[in-house]
Amino acid sequence: MSFFSKLFGKKKSDEKPLEKRNMFNLQPDDIITYNFEDYRVVGKINYNDHGFKWHAYQLSGINETLWLSVEMDDELYLGMYKKIKLPLKEPIAKEIEYDGVVYFLDEKGSAKVTGAGRSENLSGLTCYYFDFADEEEENFLSIEKWGSELEVSKGNTIEEYELKVIAGS
Repeated sequence: MSFFSKLFGKKKSDEKPLEKRNMFNLQPDDIITYNFEDYRVVGKINYNDHGFKWHAYQLSGINETLWLSVEMDDELYLGMYKKIKLPLKEPIAKEIEYDGVVYFLDEKGSAKVTGAGRSENLSGLTCYYFDFADEEEENFLSIEKWGSELEVSKGNTIEEYELKVIAGS
């Protein structure tokens, strides 16, 4: 063994090479820079609605938590969402007004989910979802039903160039 090998140690042969990150393989502890702020990926939810798949990443920042939605449907669709308080009752209406904007039901369904990180406990559950868009399709509301609880998030589309990804592992 050479002097430098003893000093710096040998590279372990069982270490996996670092995988280049993209919007579909982000992992807990990766860092996402968005709007000049750094967020740590703390959770990931994979949705599967009868073969149609999409992902949501929980991003924890200093002052807020965001959700990055990633979907491939002929092209890449990205959305950034933040949970809001909007008292809703079932059945979910086809039109919802929030903060002076009217949103229209775009699609709904159910998806089997698997989770990682903080969302690991969701694995095996079914999520019922209702996606709404404003008339210009620039702003969105996402409603998810988990058991008897309704969670509402407001979001908008973003472009991939608005995000910088640093692999955390």
